Amino acid sequence: MGYMMNEFWKEKSLKEMTHEEWESLCDGCGKCCLQKLQDEETGQIYYTQLSCHLMDNDTARCTDYQNRLVRVPSCIKLTRERITEFEWLPFSCAYRRVYEGRGLADWHYLVCGDRNAVHRAGVSVAGRVIHNEGVLEEDWEEHIIHWVS
Repeated sequence: MGYMMNEFWKEKSLKEMTHEEWESLCDGCGKCCLQKLQDEETGQIYYTQLSCHLMDNDTARCTDYQNRLVRVPSCIKLTRERITEFEWLPFSCAYRRVYEGRGLADWHYLVCGDRNAVHRAGVSVAGRVIHNEGVLEEDWEEHIIHWVS
């Protein structure tokens, strides 16, 4: 059995989860806050090393999570109702893992009890990205990374 006594992600569908349970699934990797490019012909998504200006690049956490949707109009709110639209989420994302029936990774804090395990496992973007401010969108292609999975 994992760290939490109540392994709700095994017992409930995403739509059955409370708001608090849904929010707690976020593993803190920060990958969803990276600028992404999509190939118009193939539909493939490419992640860049460019983060939202609200991200603390050392911790991979949003510095104003409560107000992010107002401060960054292009920020996409992940919700239970829209999970089928989020195939762009990385393979390692806890929301995607649970949606696909793969459960949470061993490094997820709900499993191991350690919020820093995501960083030690090399899954987060902490310390590996730069803010997108001042980088023209036409230059984003130069910042594509291949270590996101």
